[in-house]
Amino acid sequence: MSLLGFPDGFVWGVATSAQQIEGARHEGGRGESVWDRYAAGAGNIEDASNADRTCDHYHRWAEDVELMRWLGVGAYRLSLAWPRILPTGAGTPNAAGLDFYDRLVDGLLAAGITPWITLNHWDLPQALMDRGGWVERDTAHRFVEYARAAGDRLGDRVRHWFTHNEPWCIATLGYEQGCHAPGHRSPAEALRAAHHLLLSHGLAVPELRRIVRDAQLGIVLNLSPGVAAADTPADHEAARIFDGFFNRWYLEPLYWGAYPDDAVADRVRWGHLAGPELPFVQDGDLAVIAAPTDLLGVNYYSRTVVKAGPNGDPVAAPPVPQSALTDMGWEVYPDGLVDMLRIVARDYAPAAIHVTENGVAYPDPAPAGGVIEDPRRVAFLRDHLAAAHAAVAEGIPLQGYFAWSLLDNFEWGHGYTKRFGLFGVDFATCRRTPKRSAHWYRAAVAANAVEAGPAPARRSP
Repeated sequence: MSLLGFPDGFVWGVATSAQQIEGARHEGGRGESVWDRYAAGAGNIEDASNADRTCDHYHRWAEDVELMRWLGVGAYRLSLAWPRILPTGAGTPNAAGLDFYDRLVDGLLAAGITPWITLNHWDLPQALMDRGGWVERDTAHRFVEYARAAGDRLGDRVRHWFTHNEPWCIATLGYEQGCHAPGHRSPAEALRAAHHLLLSHGLAVPELRRIVRDAQLGIVLNLSPGVAAADTPADHEAARIFDGFFNRWYLEPLYWGAYPDDAVADRVRWGHLAGPELPFVQDGDLAVIAAPTDLLGVNYYSRTVVKAGPNGDPVAAPPVPQSALTDMGWEVYPDGLVDMLRIVARDYAPAAIHVTENGVAYPDPAPAGGVIEDPRRVAFLRDHLAAAHAAVAEGIPLQGYFAWSLLDNFEWGHGYTKRFGLFGVDFATCRRTPKRSAHWYRAAVAANAVEAGPAPARRSP
């Protein structure tokens, strides 16, 4: 079987987030997060669970570092728990929280694994939410205080830093659609939240650059190419609207220093804005947001096929039967990764791109013989890494790949009903069991290559 080799120095990693794996909710001085409060609300989590214990990574971090060492990965994208470092969102940092991350970073480095830190993977301190959360401009300044505290403690050993993970999810799912913390349903709030997230990124970048020697700084966006379900003017218009809200609302301020005019006009047309002037944008904000960065993290799970809804708004229209979708209801479409990376490289020219999340949730069988058989996850990883290789071959500056996720974990509003891990977790005992995909990924990392399997069919909607 022929192999598709990656360039020397290609970064192979795995990714997790603090809220999803750490547990120890009431230990080490950790404060309450918006997701702790949201999970306590009736009906918010599919299985009525919470993240109080989850994978117990707080106590089992050394075991998890050994799992990464066994995989052979050279990098680990983790997030810090903001409420563990600043329990009330401001003031004196919590020494016990910083000590925990000290131990974890030192353990990773001793194992030959480079830490890549994400500062905010959705777990805003509830104390800041009580004062308005991301709707309030002050939260952007509190984020800079947090970035400074983390950088001061860890910046002597950690060079790679991302400010936020998927600000679209925080703003749109949390403040507009209400299916993520804090559970609000206000388009106006979502627009303000998105701006303050981007502003906090731009404010934190120079501060981290001042603190961290040879810093490599960026942000992580979830991106998805929007595709018209049918070759009609209405569906193509729906795809444009989707792209404007989902992708360009974040990319254009970060790289062009402006919000997309067409997407602003759409928000005005739908009554989410009173006019084309954005009332939450102050003089100089967009220049701050467009602070030069070194990295762009791209989280890719699927393309998004849309049709025009009753009001012309985009409505998801997956072109495959329900039985072919993942456990999250997403189409498996590896070519979309190349499509999205091509757009990003062409239009925004980031210095370096890393796929910071890519993975799939499927129901897994019980372990047998010390392994969990998950052939569909193996196929997913193989096909998406082949797509990543194609992007590299095109000259796109893709320099690394982080599989989502190291462990089965608390999957936000789905609780423990969805499993993305390379290692299965028995949440009653927290025992880890490798899946066949972990063995497969280990072999790919060791070879710095992926086998050239049969090319997946490129479907048209």
